[in-house]
Amino acid sequence: MKLLRLAPENTRFPFMRLRRLSYPFSALMSILAVTIFLTWGMNFGIDFSGGTLLELRAKEGPADLVELRELGDHLNIGDIEVQGFGTPSDVTVRFGLQPGGDAAQEAAVNRVRQTIGERYDIRRIEVVGPRVSGELVQSGTLGVVLSIIAVLGYLWFRFEWQFAVGAIIATMHDLLLTVGFFSVTQLEFNTTSIAAILTIVGYSLNETVVVLDRIREMMKKYRKIPTDQLIDLSVNAVLPRTIMTATTVFLALLSLVIFGGQVIRSFSLAMIWGIVVATYSSVFICSPMLIYLGLRNEGGETAKADTQSPSGKAAKASV
Repeated sequence: MKLLRLAPENTRFPFMRLRRLSYPFSALMSILAVTIFLTWGMNFGIDFSGGTLLELRAKEGPADLVELRELGDHLNIGDIEVQGFGTPSDVTVRFGLQPGGDAAQEAAVNRVRQTIGERYDIRRIEVVGPRVSGELVQSGTLGVVLSIIAVLGYLWFRFEWQFAVGAIIATMHDLLLTVGFFSVTQLEFNTTSIAAILTIVGYSLNETVVVLDRIREMMKKYRKIPTDQLIDLSVNAVLPRTIMTATTVFLALLSLVIFGGQVIRSFSLAMIWGIVVATYSSVFICSPMLIYLGLRNEGGETAKADTQSPSGKAAKASV
């Protein structure tokens, strides 16, 4: 079993000393993420930008992606996005909304169908209008905001207010970096991406609550240890569990990236990025924030061990 351990037990890493480096680094990364988002934007799928998606399968041999991309110029329907998935014969074709409303969009779909009908089977046609895409944007944004507010309220009653504020700051940090990830990679942002963001929020808060719960437990047990040393003690106590959880989730998502196909690849890649930043923020963003928010180690039992240094008997007893 020792060979399967990803982190040694009874570690004594001084995480709180690194906050003077982690905070400027995170601030810089957040500013870059916002700047890139405002400059490059995101690659919105038809769920949000509106348009038509056709799922095709070649009747003979692999799909000719080059030929399909040239349909936009031949049929005068604008840029066409062609993407293979699954087998070499499967491909998706996407093009944007046509000027002239629903009638023009339907006419464009018919022209594409007539052109490729002899060589491809049309397995699915999906059309999203601008009104529907606008409603999806509003609903997705509202869902993310409401989830954060609900979690803030829960943590406020469950823990001290400093814990709730620290958790929300860490979660917002993760969201900003995830939005920057989509902008840099230009992965298609669709309703599946909203699901990925909400999952990242849940994972980030779960990791954060584990650390906060251990900090609160240590505060009840050791009241004479300085706050920064107490937080170091708590983070080191949950470090093996944190690393093991992140590693197992990473391996599961990696298998989805490799074998899951193109349809869920953006979700899988976003989740891999999310577990990395969520694990980082629970240790280097939320935990040090408690110090800046004025959390004091008061109340609870007095430690019967050496309270001058949490790396001594008190640390061993707690772990």
